[in-house]
Parts: sequence; structure tokens; C-alpha cells
Amino acid sequence: MQRGFYLELARQGLRMPIGTDLVLHEKDDVDGILVDGYRLGQVVEEAARRYRTPLAVPHMDLMIEKTAMLELLEVPAPQIPTYHFSAPPSAEMVETVRRRLYEAPLNKRIQAQAGSVAYIAQHTDLLPIGMTIGPFSLMTKLIADPIAPIYLAGMGITAEEEPEVQMVEVTLDLSTMVILRSMEAQIEAGARAIFIAEPAANKVYISPKQIEQGSDIFDRMVMRYLRRIKAFLDERGVDLIFHCCGELTDEMVQAYASLEPVILSLGSSRVLWEDARLVPKHVVLYGNLPSKRFYSDELVTREQVVQLACELLQRMREVGHPFILGSECDVLSVQGCEQTIKEKVQAFVTCDCGQHG
Repeated sequence: MQRGFYLELARQGLRMPIGTDLVLHEKDDVDGILVDGYRLGQVVEEAARRYRTPLAVPHMDLMIEKTAMLELLEVPAPQIPTYHFSAPPSAEMVETVRRRLYEAPLNKRIQAQAGSVAYIAQHTDLLPIGMTIGPFSLMTKLIADPIAPIYLAGMGITAEEEPEVQMVEVTLDLSTMVILRSMEAQIEAGARAIFIAEPAANKVYISPKQIEQGSDIFDRMVMRYLRRIKAFLDERGVDLIFHCCGELTDEMVQAYASLEPVILSLGSSRVLWEDARLVPKHVVLYGNLPSKRFYSDELVTREQVVQLACELLQRMREVGHPFILGSECDVLSVQGCEQTIKEKVQAFVTCDCGQHG
């Protein structure tokens, strides 16, 4: 798409949640839908229609690519959710993944995700969007304690000197390989944008002090791989929508903006009208209502959601930065709290902010 498409959505005042999970969990056969591309596509369409957006944002499940990788390595299914590498993946393991990504059938969930994109592309007038986890976040799901080796790498310890640093670096390469294959399948199905969710690439895992002292650790561990993904998308004429809801420094926000995404989605820890100075005006800012707290009125009430929404809209108008009001991440359905969550989502999508300034 032309970048102007997203800028026009912002100019028109689009408001939308990442709300596919809410619609999915209204259905009786959630597990069946998640491996059925056609029905999953119908859920994506229903969410887009409900929240009146032309962007068909797919279901966000940040375990898909981990599961796909470990299936290729023949890790037993019950072990996959909590599985971590105990040593650097061997060259043989890397080659096995590389080969099987194209020789073996794709993971069922990747197939379904691609199928949902195909449904949107073939049966609707919505913009088909693919979804993957980011390389750094996938790496953190595969290593029990990545913080220590990342810190060592920031001190200048190399993979040759420290096996744990090697484990992080090899796992990042493996992660990127699997993510590129997942994106490729979704692009072949018709995706015209890819939503990359990279929530772990934040100051919890990467030391701001090391960065301030001149370490290039953030560039080496995060941006290097994201630039590979951006180049892959650029070669195919596919837009990047980039999301990180983690705790970030200004420098991290600027680095993500340098990827030139069409939309940059940030979590509620960031003050978007202040971040506007860090982000080029041709990049639409998205977010960042505290949707992770919507399930409880003790954490945030419906009225507070409206107040926060109106403040965001007003402040972003004042700084003159293209903006789409939305959730800080995907809005998860929480059992027993479904109605509370939906009411707060509907409140920010439809509220009249005139009386709130």
C-alpha cells in the first residue's frame, strides 16, 4: 500500500482495538477455528467489521513460531510450551530447521494464519495483514534466562568466549529464519502488510546503562534482525506494522521508528504526545490505552477509559502527529470479564470527546 493510505486513516480519525481475540472467544470451537484458515479469516473479518476498520488485523499468538520451530526439531508436543535450549543449537539443528521449513508441511497454526489472510484477500475488501512475533521476543521464549548472556554480550564477551552468548546469537538466527518463512507463507496468501510483535525487546532485557555507555548491544541483538525483516518486506512491497508494548527508552523508540513502519504501536508506558518528537510524521503512531487492565474496574473504569481516550486524541491533535487511537496490545478475552472488557473497548471506539475537551 501507499503510505498515504495509513496517513489518511489517521486523518479521518480511525479508532480501533486489536480485537480479534475478543471475537474468537465468542465462538464455541476456539481450538478448531485456530487451525482452520477459512473460519479464522471469518473471525478476523468480523472483528474488523465490528470495530469499523479497513485493517484486518489477525489473531495474535506469539507461540506460533516457537511451536513451528520445535516441531521441526521433533520436540514432543507436551514439552513445547515450556521448552528451553540448554546449550547452543548445533549446526546440525540449524540446518535441520532450514531444510524442513521448505521440505516439511508448515505448522498447522502457520497454515491457518496464512489461510485467514487468504480469506481476507479473496473474500473481503479489507486490507489483508499477516502477523508474526519478532526475533528477539521469540529468542526469549527459547532460552530460560537470556538477560545474563545479553548483558555479557553488552560487555563485549563474544560467542567464542561464552557458550550462553553463543546460544542467544544462534537462537536469534534460528528465530529469524522461522519468522521469515512464516511471513513468506502469509505474503504468498495475500498479506499486504505484516504486523511484527516484538514486546520483549525492551529495557528489561537490554540494559539502558550499557547503551548509555556506548554499547551497541541493542543494535546487535534487536535492530540487526529487524532490519533483515524490513529488507525482506521491502523487496516484496509489503508494509511493516511494528508493535512493542514493553518498557522502552527514547533511543529504543527512535530505533524502531528508523525501520520506517507505516504504523508504530507502543504500550501504555509511553506518552505518545511526547514520543511524537521521536517519530517521523510519515509514521502513524498507534495506541496506547491500557487495555491489559480493561478486565477490572478496580484497575481502570469505563469512564477513565473515555477520559484517557479523549486526552490522547486532544494531545495528539495538538502536536500534529498522525495517530490512530487503539489498544496498547491485543485485547485478550478474560473468562468472566468478557462484557466488562468489551464495554471499555466500545467506549473508546465510539465516545464523543467534545465534553471531555
